[in-house]
This record gives sequence, structure tokens and C-alpha cells, in this order.
Amino acid sequence: MSRTIHKTLEPVVLEGYQAILKPSKFGYTLSALIGEDLQAALETDREEGLKWCQSRVSNPKRSVLKPEPWEEVESGELKVKFTWNEDNKPPIVDTEGTPVTDEDIPLYSGSTVKIAFYQKPYILNDKTTYGTCLKLVGVQVVTAGAGAGVDVGDLDLEGVVELFGTTSGFKVGDPNVMTKDTNEEDDF
Repeated sequence: MSRTIHKTLEPVVLEGYQAILKPSKFGYTLSALIGEDLQAALETDREEGLKWCQSRVSNPKRSVLKPEPWEEVESGELKVKFTWNEDNKPPIVDTEGTPVTDEDIPLYSGSTVKIAFYQKPYILNDKTTYGTCLKLVGVQVVTAGAGAGVDVGDLDLEGVVELFGTTSGFKVGDPNVMTKDTNEEDDF
């Protein structure tokens, strides 16, 4: 079974709690909204991965299939979530390919990034529960917003830089931090 790396061509919005550069007590996490354009490719990959799993479970008739590793949140958008630890941390670069190492950069909900990931089939130790999960390969920070409060495979830092290329936006040496306007009037 071949591994297909999916990447977002346009920047995607981070949604929900983020622990990308500095781990929380539960490790690293990234949640983003991706367009429906990747859904067909993800579903095709999932079908192939599930066929592989079904050929290896101990009793296919009594096996338990886990749900998709994404959630449809609005028409045309899917929410994907990635988790990892220090041992399999994906490379994170800015728009020029410079590694992002400053843990204090505000990558919160509302920031935009490009992501690269693949879908991996799995079978739990019980030999009957199976499904697929998404593994993050790399992240390119496009905008860092100050708002709310993995198995990297064969790609290294240079591979992630080559995968995304360069674009206008966030640079490690010259951050373009966006702040939300909090002077909106309430309708109370």
C-alpha cells in the first residue's frame, strides 16, 4: 500500500485549542479546517487503508470499524486534528522555509498555515478494532494571530521546505502578528 501525502494548496485556518510549538500537558496538537476539495482524496485513501486492515483482522465479521479521523463542521469544511510527541515532531517552517523554533510565537485559533499529512491504517491490539488516522508531515506558518487562548515519515526539514515552497506571509525574523479587534459593540 502506497503512502499519499496530501497538502493544502491554500492556507487553512487553525480552529480550536492549539499546542503546536510548545506542548501542553497532553502533548502537541493542531486542529484545522480544510476544504472539501481534499475530502474525496481522503475517502479514497481511507477505503484502501480499510481494505488492508480487513485483510489482517482476526475475525472480519466481528470486527469494529472506528469513524473517520475528520469531522464535517460546515458544508464544504472538514475539521482535522493531529497529535504528536517530541519524538515524532513534524518540521515547522515559515513562508521562506526557515525553521520556526520560537515557542512563544502566537499560533492560536485563527492563525493560518499550510499542512502536509498522510492517512495511516491501524489495527488495535485486540485484533478486531481498526480504522485510519491522520499523521502530520509538516507545517508552514502563513499568519500568526494573537487571538484565543507524529510520525514524520521520510520528510525532513528540507523536504518540507521543498514541499511547500515559499509564499508571502509569516517570517521568523519579521513576524506579521494579527490581532483581533475587540471593540465590537454587544447587542445586549
